[in-house]
Amino acid sequence: MSRPIDWKILATDGEARSGLITTRRSVIETPVFMPVGTQGAMKGVRFEWLEQEFDARIILGNTYHLFLRPGAEVISALGGLHKFSTWDRSLLTDSGGFQVFSLSELRKLTEDGVEFRSHIDGSKQFLSPEVSMDVQAALGSEIVMVFDECPPGDAGIDATRKSLELTARWAKRSREHFDKLQEKGADSGFVHSSDLSGGQALFGIIQGAGHLDLRQESLERTIEIGFDGYAIGGLSVGEEKSVMYNVLEYITPKMPVDRPRYLMGVGTPEDLIEAVDRGVDMFDCVMPTRNGRTGGAFTSRGKLNIRNAKYLKDDSPIDADCGCSVCRRCSRGYIRHLYQAGEMNAATMISHHNLAFYLDTMKRVRQSIKSGSFARFRGEFLSKLRENEDQVG
Repeated sequence: MSRPIDWKILATDGEARSGLITTRRSVIETPVFMPVGTQGAMKGVRFEWLEQEFDARIILGNTYHLFLRPGAEVISALGGLHKFSTWDRSLLTDSGGFQVFSLSELRKLTEDGVEFRSHIDGSKQFLSPEVSMDVQAALGSEIVMVFDECPPGDAGIDATRKSLELTARWAKRSREHFDKLQEKGADSGFVHSSDLSGGQALFGIIQGAGHLDLRQESLERTIEIGFDGYAIGGLSVGEEKSVMYNVLEYITPKMPVDRPRYLMGVGTPEDLIEAVDRGVDMFDCVMPTRNGRTGGAFTSRGKLNIRNAKYLKDDSPIDADCGCSVCRRCSRGYIRHLYQAGEMNAATMISHHNLAFYLDTMKRVRQSIKSGSFARFRGEFLSKLRENEDQVG
């Protein structure tokens, strides 16, 4: 029986890996950064730009937000998230678990799932492994994430173990319900003409905060259930950078070689490079567009805050090393003027550049792994990042 995705390693350089993930809708070169389309759209950046200029092969949709608005029934009635949003390449949807625990102050956690108040209108809502799988089947994403609980990065060992146990039980329930949904054809994104199974893939999530022994246990229990890929959750949630890097250095090499490895919600350009060095294949983060909306640009020489008065008469591009359409056409001084004048184009332009920078960085990472020069690339890239460190708000 064919699988929903195919994973192939093309080259390695130390722990760093370059490969291909083939889904029913696109071939994704890894390591890959996946732009985040929370509401089924990229904030300030059109899909045409993602497709034609950036050649992005996969983006994220957010189960929690789409569940609350417009609702899974609406999206399903309109043909699933691909048809609804007009994005016809690959989609990964998160489970909604992280948002429940981070956005909803009024929530009740039980073995069954989580009852919470919507951050939109205060209405009472409920998410569980089964509901999350139902919603993601209705969305029709290529990659589905199990429903998990994400403890704080500084959680103590007792709280982390309790969360790990619940996550493991929820992972098994997610797997069982997901399989039933696939069997009965509930996947709105099913592709009949695909060379693969045409169905959705399901990824498990490894938790354990900064406790290496619990990370090991979570990994073993997740592998025992069996998934198409494995994600590392619960990092970049308030812990020190050194904790995240230590966890990655310990757990990533122990993860299955024949499955993609996904680090959830991370992060800065530096984080991506360091995680690739430790064997991670997939990343997502809201930082490129979130920073773009507040005047923060990521460049090859560090972070830049366009609000800074020193850019008032600066006729250079955001990043002289960037070939995106914004950097080819517009100066820092012009974009700063737009930002100070309250023009929405400023946020769009900076977000556009930021995504271009992230995706181009990953392209260069892949090239360096294939040529066996990743260590040199990593050193030079990180050194240049420290040249300019404006405070980005």
